[in-house]
This record gives sequence, structure tokens and C-alpha cells, in this order.
Amino acid sequence: MGRLKLNTGIKSIEEEPEERDASVESNRADLLAYSINSEVSAVLAVMRRNVRWGGRYISGDDQLEDSLIQSLKTLRKQIFSWQNPWHTINPALYLQPFLDVIRSDETGAPITGVALLSVYKILTLDVIDQNTVNVEDAMQLVVDAVTSCRFEVTDPSSEEMVLMKILQVLLACMKSKASVMLSNQHVCTIVNTCFRIVHQAGSKSELLQRISRHTMHELVKCIFSHLPDVESAEQTLVNGVTSHKHEIGGLDNDYAFGSKQIENGNGNSELDGQASTVSFGSNASTALVAREENAIGTGGGKDGLPFDLHLMTEPYGVPCMVEIFHFLCSLLNVVEHTGMGPRSNTIAFDEDVPLFALGLINSAIELGGPSIRCHPRLLSLIQDELFRNLMQFGLSVSPLILSMVCSIVLNLYHHLRTELKLQLEAFFSCVILRLAQSRYGASYQQQEVAMEALVDFCRQKTFMVEMYANLDCDITCSNVFEELANLLSKSAFPVNCPLSSMHILALDGLIAVIQGMAERIGNGSVSSEQGPVNLEEYTPFWMVKCDNYSDPNHWVPFVRRRKYIKRRLMIGADHFNRDPKKGLEFLQGTHLLPDKLDPQSVACFFRYTAGLDKNLVGDFLGNHDEFCVQVLHEFAWTFDFQDMNLDTALRLFLETFRLPGESQKIQRVLEAFSERYYEQSPQILANKDAALLLSYSLIMLNTDQHNVQVKKKMTEEDFIRNNRHINGGNDLPREFLTELYHSICKNEIRTTPEQGFGYPEMTPSRWIDLMHKSKKTAPFILSDSRAYLDHDMFAIMSGPTIAAISVVFDNAEHEDVYQTCIDGFLAVAKISACHHLEDVLDDLVVSLCKFTTLLNQSSVEEPVLAFGDDAKARMATVTVFTIANRYGDYIRTGWRNILDCILRLHKLGLLPARVASDAADESELAADPGHGKPITNSLSSVHMQSMGTPRRSSGLMGRFSQLLSLDTEEPRSQPTEQQLAAHQRTLQTIQKCHVDSIFTESKFLQAESLLQLARALIWAAGRPQKGNSSPEDEDTAVFCLELLIAITLSNRDRIVLLWQGVYEHIANIVQSTVMPCALVEKAVFGLLRICQRLLPYKENLADELLRSLQLVLKLDARVADAYCEQITQEVTRLVKANATHIRSLMGWRTITSLLSITARHPEASEAGFDALLFIMTDEAHLLPANYVLCVDAARQFSESRVGQAERSVRALELMAGSVNCLARWSHDAKETMGEEESAKLSQDIGEMWLRLVQGLRKVCLDQREEVRNHALLSLQKCLTGVDEINLPHGLWLQCFDLVIFTMLDDLLEIAQGHQKDYRNMEGTLVLAVKLLSKVFLQLLNELAQLTTFCKLWLGVLSRMEKYLKVKVKGKKNENLQETVPELLKNTLLVMKSRGVLVQRSALGGDSLWELTWLHVNNIAPSLQAEVFPDQDREQSHHKLGETGGSLVSDETDSVSSKESVHAEVAGTGG
Repeated sequence: MGRLKLNTGIKSIEEEPEERDASVESNRADLLAYSINSEVSAVLAVMRRNVRWGGRYISGDDQLEDSLIQSLKTLRKQIFSWQNPWHTINPALYLQPFLDVIRSDETGAPITGVALLSVYKILTLDVIDQNTVNVEDAMQLVVDAVTSCRFEVTDPSSEEMVLMKILQVLLACMKSKASVMLSNQHVCTIVNTCFRIVHQAGSKSELLQRISRHTMHELVKCIFSHLPDVESAEQTLVNGVTSHKHEIGGLDNDYAFGSKQIENGNGNSELDGQASTVSFGSNASTALVAREENAIGTGGGKDGLPFDLHLMTEPYGVPCMVEIFHFLCSLLNVVEHTGMGPRSNTIAFDEDVPLFALGLINSAIELGGPSIRCHPRLLSLIQDELFRNLMQFGLSVSPLILSMVCSIVLNLYHHLRTELKLQLEAFFSCVILRLAQSRYGASYQQQEVAMEALVDFCRQKTFMVEMYANLDCDITCSNVFEELANLLSKSAFPVNCPLSSMHILALDGLIAVIQGMAERIGNGSVSSEQGPVNLEEYTPFWMVKCDNYSDPNHWVPFVRRRKYIKRRLMIGADHFNRDPKKGLEFLQGTHLLPDKLDPQSVACFFRYTAGLDKNLVGDFLGNHDEFCVQVLHEFAWTFDFQDMNLDTALRLFLETFRLPGESQKIQRVLEAFSERYYEQSPQILANKDAALLLSYSLIMLNTDQHNVQVKKKMTEEDFIRNNRHINGGNDLPREFLTELYHSICKNEIRTTPEQGFGYPEMTPSRWIDLMHKSKKTAPFILSDSRAYLDHDMFAIMSGPTIAAISVVFDNAEHEDVYQTCIDGFLAVAKISACHHLEDVLDDLVVSLCKFTTLLNQSSVEEPVLAFGDDAKARMATVTVFTIANRYGDYIRTGWRNILDCILRLHKLGLLPARVASDAADESELAADPGHGKPITNSLSSVHMQSMGTPRRSSGLMGRFSQLLSLDTEEPRSQPTEQQLAAHQRTLQTIQKCHVDSIFTESKFLQAESLLQLARALIWAAGRPQKGNSSPEDEDTAVFCLELLIAITLSNRDRIVLLWQGVYEHIANIVQSTVMPCALVEKAVFGLLRICQRLLPYKENLADELLRSLQLVLKLDARVADAYCEQITQEVTRLVKANATHIRSLMGWRTITSLLSITARHPEASEAGFDALLFIMTDEAHLLPANYVLCVDAARQFSESRVGQAERSVRALELMAGSVNCLARWSHDAKETMGEEESAKLSQDIGEMWLRLVQGLRKVCLDQREEVRNHALLSLQKCLTGVDEINLPHGLWLQCFDLVIFTMLDDLLEIAQGHQKDYRNMEGTLVLAVKLLSKVFLQLLNELAQLTTFCKLWLGVLSRMEKYLKVKVKGKKNENLQETVPELLKNTLLVMKSRGVLVQRSALGGDSLWELTWLHVNNIAPSLQAEVFPDQDREQSHHKLGETGGSLVSDETDSVSSKESVHAEVAGTGG
């Protein structure tokens, strides 16, 4: 293809035969030729207008034509004849004629201006680039010609035009593609020329001033934007030596480069020295840097070398940038060198030049950026000279200069902070912190600019973290983070003044820091919470090092450890200031000093600990004690006096303590100093004695010059004379002594240094010390976006921050400020929660709650309206509840304040109607979707108190109806639109709060927070008082109780946590209430509800829960009576739902006690009996544990006269039926249990049975005939239907004594007592005596074997005898008269048939026989003959034969057998 391939270097163009490309190239060549031709014409045309050039032209004498015109004409002839491509043509051919015109001093300003314009146009045609032939020479020609431009000045405007054109061409040179071929020397020349024009423009028009300054800025941008592409300075230096030499020509000697050093005895590199004074006179030969061939000083190495001349001829790079940057820095010395005398030109020295220089420096730094650190010379310029000047200009009264200085420092922080650790510390300590506070005399404008700068820094996400890690955690540095945070907090406080922009500015900075922390939370490393730092053993604190400053796993523990040491040292300093001995002992106790003190550790404590009393330190160091002298020498050895002037070193040394007043102490101190100084800086001094004598001399001179009491001051000659022959017998150099003299005269050595933690001024000696320290300081730690140290930082600043934001919020009047504060509050809450700083979160909640206005029990007539109109209160309220919902896990005591707000909203009727019940029912919603009412529904109505009506109605709907009703009797004023809007705002605010979520979501709260929430609810409810409490208090207590029950139900899995507090609160309410009220109702039913809901889930707590129901039994009688029916229904519900979960005796005792009470309550008895019925009819629920209790409860229901007798009968049936359970348990025991267990259960079953029949016995005495008789039948059933239960014989004896005989006796007594309430007792007596007979006969076999059978039998007989003879209502009962003998007869027949009643001995020894007949004869004398008809026959025919006797006997037996069967049937039937 026919494309032009441009190879690197100068090569011929490879043409490929394609006509189109060739024609394009041809057209371009023609275009360039025509362009240059037209420029030649333009120059010639202007020249012809001039008499000098025009006259010669008219004369027609070609010989007389000037060479300038000839060269132009020659160029015109040649351009159209050149056939080669343009980049193969030497640019000098077509540029030289124009450059000759520019150089000529015969041409006037108009001609020079046109020639310059022509060169500018050619440069911008893109003809010349780095591939053009001889481009390097051509570009240098252009620069040389333009910078040495000569022309005649005819009028000011034409001169300005030429100067503008020069600027234009020079800038075009730098922007050209070929600019890379310019040498360092030429670039410096270009900048120098531009600066001279800037200077000259001061007396010219405003336009030239602006254009020249703009050009200077553009040049600096062009040059320094090239820095990232340049090799490092070291490489350039090395390569420069080996590269081939270029011929040096055409260089103006004015522009040679070198260095100059001002301070004698100072070995700083030439770049650190002060630049020579820049002359701003009218002569145009001012150099960038005046060259001095021999640099004074002993510095060596690469930093001490000036740039070699051949380097300045290399293509431009670092060398020219260093020189330009040095020059720009030197411009900042202008005030120092020119003084503040009358101004000789229009540039304002005090503001304009520094501003201009600072602007250029800022551009250079912006474009050079992080590349600067690769070039040590540039970097050292910034670290030392630039920063030193920035420190001075930072305290300028000009806000413009201060603002520019701050911008530069911000840029430097961004790009080079790793190289500027101590410089940044100095800037913040000596500039920002001094200016931002009015006590140092700064103007309001200075304060504002400093604050703006600080806020800009705070907006850098890692700024505060890096300040904390690098400075606050370094024992040799000040606490910059802490000071800045305190400054922001204090500056945000409006003290006795309205809120100003400064307060808002400080607040912005504070919130920027806080939000930076909040943003870092999501980036990890928060959870790995480091524990507290402890020093287990002594290690020299000043030698603690970090293995890897770039790995957070290393540097984070390291800086935390350093901060701990620093804090301990500060505490130690406090102790030391009160008692030096105790201070050192304290530090030994914390392992910061060794158990046996050594001089080095004490010296380092004095050297590196801020806040020490310098008087005490001075006294200690000056002491003659041997240990103190050793400490003094170690102390001196902590200083670095390398290459430092003596007066500077002495100043630094004496700044750290107060020089004692006694001459001996001064001697010791200065000896130690001199020894150290001579060791490090022996350049001029012969020995350490010379250093000591000169130091003494300086102290005396200092006193002489600066003590007001000394009238005659020492002259320079006096000083020099005093110091003769002190340098090993020789004199010191006069210049050296002169310099020392003037230094002391100008700047006093303070022998009483400032105490405390103020912000010092940056003196030259301090700066020198800083530069020394910066070489040895620990590397700068770069922080990433993780929250490594935020916990520690936030703990420091949280208190002042919350206070500051609160005060601004309190004083603010604009919603945007409110929003800023709210953002701050939420960020604080987020950080507190994530770093588990519960105290901070509580403080924040307390602070915010004050702003809700809900806690102010104000006398506002319409608090709801007032709230709706108060944007601040509404925002605060939403924020409080947002925090409660988001970060509730970490709220502790703050819950009380939050609850106060909720209660206030409740009292105002602003809460959703079902906050508490929504919370309580939340877990039931799944089962019943329609159960809960959503919060929005209850809020959808507008809530408003009716105007002009004092009466309050509860709930939102009630209020709304009052608001809208027009047909009521009382006159009501219509609400205005504003009032309606306020109400609407109030409602929307409450909706945003999601108050209900606090309680419905409480199951997600951490345990400690949940416990505190519950305690806060109990606290808010107040302690119940006996007697009357106000309706409002009761309403509050009820509401709190509802919420308490709600969270208890929501947290069933953690009930153990809450239960004790909840139970005690409910118990207090129950025990202190004497009248029915809503509170006790809520308490009792809440308790029942808790039990109902939790029993299925918490079997281990079942007893505890059920025991709590005993509180119901303790209710005051009036209260219990009022709620008995509902309580019973709840208990019934509980039993039916949870019977299987109630297993213990205690639990059942509580339940049955509650049910038993209801037996005598008209309304409650039905429900109570229903529950009992449920338990006793379901065999699964009737257990050994509850058997006796249920039987007892059933007995109480059967005895109860409440309701129909039918229920009593049913209760008796339940009792009688329960015997089947006993039989089943007995059967199961035999089959499944071991002998021992079975025996034990059998014994228990026997006791249960005994309790059952005893219970029935009591009911047998009931006044109601139906119940009484049914009880007897039930008792009979329970006594006779126990074949499957193995009851021991002893139990039956108990049963006869305690149950049967007692019942018979009691009935007899009632019958004889003529009681009117008992009717038809005769029938009952018959049933009773039949029961006796039947039970006796059924158990006869077992009873007969007992030793006490006789006694038992006599008891039976005596009761029958009594029943026979009883008189009911004064007359005997016929029924009994018939029944008793018949039953007795049957009994005797059975006893006879079973061989129980037989005559065993005729000798009267058979007491059973005799006693039986003794009693029987009293009842029915004829019975013996009837039952034993053959008794006499047997006796009279005793001697008959066996066969007859046998027959008779058989016959009798058969008769007896029949009778006994009859008797048994009769007994059963009876």
C-alpha cells in the first residue's frame, strides 16, 4: 500500500507507487511552501514601510540591499524549488532569515513583531517534529534568537506587542512535538525570559501582565507534565558522563548554573542554599540562578555536586526542572531579601510575587505528582526549601497566600506524603492549629481559610487514619489527629454567639471524618477486635520497631502498642511533675523503665515525653549526683548535631529543659552539650573545650543582649575579643564569630522554654532539627480503606463529636444544616455499633432524645401541632427510632430515653393503635393471617385534637371524628390548612419511625440489649402504688406492661433472660392492687398468656411458669372476684392446650387450686368445671402427679351449691370413674416395673385411693339429697370396685376407721340433729348401712385374717345397732327397722358359711362368738336361732353316731349354704 512509513531517526521516506498518496504529499508540500512564502511577503512588506529599508529598495541599487532583505528574498526563490519531503529539509534554512530579523537591533518593533509571528506560524504548522533533519539545532536556534531578541522601541504599545509575540513563540516551542529535543539549558533560558517579561509587565498594561503570567503557567505545566516520562535523576547523572559530548555554542554566559550557600559552616547541598537575590531592575539580563564557581561547604556526594555542563546540553529533563523549581522556591524569599521598604515597581512584594510563585509551584507539583519521589534533588527541594517557605507563608496575613499554601500542602499530601511525615506534622502544628484558633491572634479570614484547608484534608478518606498511625502513635511526634479532632469539635461550638459559617465548616470537617470511618466499616477488619495492649516486661520504648510497615498484620499491632506506650508516658509525666520519684516508680511499674533504673532509659524518658515540667528536668540534669550526671550525658547523646551551627545546636538543646540558675549546674550541662557537639561537628573547633568556652560565651552574649537590666550592650568587637585564643590557643575565624554574634542578637536563645502543649512557632533551629529527624524517623504508614484503627480513634473523638453536632443541631435554623447533623448522628451510631462502643451509642441516644421535644412536658396547648411544625424535632425523632431499629443491639441505658419518647407519643395518641398487640401477636400471624392490623392502617387517618375543646379522646380515629364532627352540641372551630398540614407531617413522621418494629423485632436483639430494654420498660412503668394512682400513670403502666409482655412472648427462646424481671414486675402489680383496674387485669391475663404461649416450648421452665400463676391466688378478693370468669377461661384454655406439658406436682397444684376456687363462683364455675372435666375424662391427662389434686378439685365442685345439682353429680361421677385409672396404673406397674418400683407405686396408688374415698365421704354429708345419695353410691363403687388394685389390709382398716365408720357416725349425728336443711335422711341412712354391709362382706376373707378383726366386726355391729335404734324427727324409721336386721342376718350367714363365725371353744374362750351374739341379741334376739338353728341340737345330741351326725350336718350345711348365698345377693342388691 502507498503509505508513508516514518521510522525512528532520520531516514528517507519509502515511497510506494500510489498516485493518491503522492498527490497528498505534494499538496501538503505546496501548502507549506505557500505559507512560508506569504510570511516572507508579510515581513518584507512591513520592512518596506520603514524609511531605512524602503529607501534602499527604491534606489534600485541591489548592492546596497541589506543582508536581512537579501536572505528573505533568497528563501523566497528556494522554497518552490525544493523537491524533497519537508522533514528531510533542515528547518534552519527556512527559519534563519526570520531569526536574523528578530536578532537584529536595527529592526523596529513592528518588523520584529511580524517576524516573531511568522516563526510562531511555522512552528504551529506541524512541519517540525523529532524526526525532522537537524531539528535539535533548529529548535535551539529559535530559542537563542527569540530570547536574545533586539529591537528599537518606538512606542509602548508596539513594545508590548513584541513581548507578547516572544511569549507566544517560546510557548509554541515548548508545546511543539520537537520540544523534547530542547536541552536543559534552553528550557531554563525560555523560563527565564518569560519571567523577565512577567517582571517587566509590572509597569506595562494589564493585558500583558495577564498574558505573561498565563504563559509562565503554561510553560511550567508543559515542562513538569514531562516528569513522569523522565528517567530518575541518578540514571541521568550516570548516563550523562558516558554520553558523547556535544559542542557547546551560542550559550549566553549569563545563564550558567551553579549554586550558592549562605550559611557559613553549613554543609547543606547547593539546592538547599538560599538563591541569590533576583534583580527586578529594567536590565534584561537577570539570570535564574546566579552562578558561583566554587560552592562553599564540605558537602560531598551526588547532593553536593552542581549539574555538569554537559548535562545541561542533554535533552531536557530533571536538571532543568530542578533549576526551575529551585528558582520558584527562591522567589518565596523575596520578602526576606528585599525587606519591606518602599516598592520600586508595581508588583506587590508582600502578596503578588509569592502568590505568583506559589501558583507555579502548585502547577508543577500537580503535574509532577508521585514521580517527584523518584528524583532526589526535586524531592529534597520540596522537603526542605519549599516546605520551610510554606511554613513561613502559612502564617501570612494574606488569606490568598494562606489559601494557596494550603492547596500546595494538600497536593503534596496527596502525592508525596510518604516522604513528608515530619513536614506535615510541622505544618499542622505550627500553621493550621495556630491559625484556626483566635487565641494566637489570627484574623477571622485566616481562621476561615485554615479551617477550609483542614476540612479539605478531612475529606481525604485516609488522612485522619494516617495522621493517627504516623503521628499520634509516635512518641517523638505530637498528637495531630487528636488536636485536629478537638479543634474541629471546639470550632463547631457556637459559644455565646449565633451559628456562623465557621461553625458549619468545622462541622463539615468533623462529619467528613466520621463518615469516612462509617464507610470503612464495610471493608473488613472490624470484627477482628484487638484486645487491650499490655507490656509484660521492660523493653526500651524508644527502640520499638515494626517488621513490616506495609503489612497491616504487622503495623496495626505495632502502632497500637506505640500509642499505649505514649499514653503511659504521658501519665508518667503527670506523676513526675507532681513528684519526680513517684513518676519514675510509676513508669517502672508499667514496664516502661527497667526495675533497676539505668541512665539511658531515664534520659530517653526526658527526651521523648511531652508535657514534662522543664524546670524539674533541668534540676535533675544539673544535679551533681553521679546517676544524674550519667543521665545528662545520655540525654546529650540523644541529639543529632551533625553539620549544625553551634548556636542552632545550643538552641535545640536548651529548648528541651530549663537551664538551671546555679553556675555549677550550668557548667555540667554545657560540658555534656559541648562534648556531644564537638564529636559530631568538629569542622572549625579544635577540641571540646573550645566548644564549651564558645557555648558559655554565647549564653553570656544572649543574657547581655536580651536582658533589659543590662544597659551597655556587648558589641561585635567585644564578642570577638572575648573569644580570642579559645580554639586550642588559636583564634576562631572572624566570619564565624560574626555570624554567631548576629544570630544571637537577632534571635534570643530562650533559657526558659515554653511549658505545656501549645503550638510552637517554627524557628530556623527547629527546622534544621526537623530535617535531621526526618532522615531517621520511622517510615510513613499508608492506610488502605479498612477500619484498622477506627475503634481507637473513635473512642478518642466520639464524646466531643457528639457534643459538637448536638450543639450545632440545637442552634441551627436551616434544614440543610439539620440534615448534615442527622447524617453525622447516623454515622456516629453506625460506628459505635460496629465497634461495640455501647456507652457512646447511649450518649448519642440521650442527646438526640432531647431534640425530639417529646421529653419536654411543655405547656404547649397543642403539642401535636407544635411537633408537626418543628422540622428539627421530627428529624430527631425519626433518627432516634432509626438508630433504635438499626443498632438496637448495642443500646443499653439509652432504651430508657427511647421509651420516654414512645410513652410521650402514646400519651399524645400518636402511636398506632396496636403497637403492643402487634408485637405480642407477631408470632401468631402465621397461623392467623387476618389477626394483626398493619401499622399503616391505624395511621391512615388524620389525628387531631379538636380546636377549642379541652376534652381528649383516645386513639387516632376518635380524635379525627372530633375534628370533623359538625353536628355536636359544643361549638368547634374548624382547623386551618396549616394545622391540617402540621398534623399530616406529624403522622408521616411517626410512620417513618416504625416504632412497632422495636418490639416485633426484639427477638433479633442481642441478649444484653434485650435485657436492658425489658428493664427500661419496667422502669418506665413505675412502681405500682397501693391506693389510687392518676389515670395517666395507670395508662402508662398498662402500655409498658403490654410492651413487656409483647417482647417476652417474642423471645420465648430467651425467656430465662427476661423471666425474673417480668415475674417480679407482675408480682408487684398483683400484690399492690386492691381494686379492679386495667393494670392488674393486663398483668394477670398477660401472665396467663405468657404461660399459654411458652409452656409448649419451655418444658424446663414449666414449673417456673406455672408457679407464677400462684400470683393469681394472691389477688385481693375484690380483684379476683371481678376477673374470676375470664381468668378461669384462660386457665381452661391453657389446660386444654398444654395439659401434656404440665408434669410436676407443683404445676398441677397451681392449676387445680385455680380451678377449685372457681367451684363457688357463679360465673366462673362452668368454665372451671369444664377444664377439670377435660383433665379427668382423658386418661392421658390424669396422672399420678395430679390425681389427688384433681380428685380434691372434683370434690369441691361436687360440694359446691353454685349451679345445678346435676354438676355436683357429674363431679362425683368423675371421682368414681377415676378409680379405673388407679386400676390401670396398678396393672401397668406389675407388668412393666421391677418389684421395688412396683411396690412403691402400689403404695402411692393406695394412698391416692384413700384420698379419693375420703373425699367422697365428705360429699356423703351434703345437704342435697340427690348429691348425698349419689356420693354414697359412688363411694360404694370405689370401695367395692378395687379388685385390680392390690390394697394392703392395713389400708382397709384405715378406710373403715376414717371413711366408712366416720361417715356412718356423721350421718347418724345429722339425722338425729333435726336439721331442716337435710331432707329424707332416712333413705341416706339405709344406703349408708347397706354400703357398710356390702363392703364388709366383700372384704370379709381379707379382714378375717387381721388380728383386729374382732374390733372391726364389733364396730360394724355397733353401727347397725345404732342405725336400728335411730330416731329421725323423733320416731324410728320403718325402713331401717326392716333393713338392718335383714342385712345383719345376711352378714351372719355369710360369716357362718365362710367359717368366720363358728364357736371354737365351749369354755368361754371364744370372744368373737360371744361378743357377736351379745350385740346381735341387742338388735334382733331371734337371729341366733335363725342363723344357727341347729346349734342346740348339736349340743344335745353330741354323742350320736357319726353317720347320723353326718347327715344332719350335711343337711344343715346345705341349708346354711343356701342362706349364705341369699345373704350375699341381698347384700349386693341392697
